[in-house]
Amino acid sequence: MGKHNRTSVTEFIFLGLSQDPQTQALLFFLFLLIYLLTVLGNLLIIMLIHTDPRLHTPMYFFLRNLSFANLCFSTTTVPQVLIHFLVKRKTISFAGCSTQIVVLLLVGCTECALLAVMSYDRYVAVCKPLHYSTIMTHWVCVQLAAGSWASGAFVSLVDATFTLSLPYRGNNVINHFFCEPPALLKQTQHRNAPVSLILISYWNIISTVIQMQSGEGRLKVFSTCGSHLIVVVLFYGSGIFAYMRPNSKIMNEKDKIISVFYS
Repeated sequence: MGKHNRTSVTEFIFLGLSQDPQTQALLFFLFLLIYLLTVLGNLLIIMLIHTDPRLHTPMYFFLRNLSFANLCFSTTTVPQVLIHFLVKRKTISFAGCSTQIVVLLLVGCTECALLAVMSYDRYVAVCKPLHYSTIMTHWVCVQLAAGSWASGAFVSLVDATFTLSLPYRGNNVINHFFCEPPALLKQTQHRNAPVSLILISYWNIISTVIQMQSGEGRLKVFSTCGSHLIVVVLFYGSGIFAYMRPNSKIMNEKDKIISVFYS
């Protein structure tokens, strides 16, 4: 199959996290628990923000979008992983793998954009508090959210088309537990700036905090920005490690564990 093109590949075989039955059973219950908590947590966030008028603010509007994207991201991968923990032959069709990659890229890139938009929202709230209500209007928030989803869709379309159109080697075994571009690119002949906005926003926020005389004011800023910053570090840290290393197309055991953080 070494000389065949991509149409000759009808399915991929996953090596997964472990081949030991007992370990797989343990991982099944662990992943199931975390997935149920993820689904429940995100659904509660979405419902609470929708029903409580006090949470109809720009920050929570973006958080609702982020929770929905997070819910889609996990649901795209984890149910399939749970099934593979229970079966011996861990396969996915080419069409199924394609769908998984498209959705992962869509919601993953959208999450990156939303985190950048949320950092801008925090920048306006901290650095321009008197103009916050006039800058972050509902229509502006809708445009920023729509732009985040549109950018995710564009990147997904371009990257997925490129990844899935590449020629594949004869080996269709993927050293991973779901279809992810770095893992899939290992089977091809190829090598594979929201961060900038986040860095600029937090640079201005930190500069403003340093100039504050009130310790209470500083504490209030950190309390509103701290949770967002933690999410940014975890999400971007694991994502950068997986996607932006020079040899990111080579998957190993550490890479698979890192993928758990954002899946």
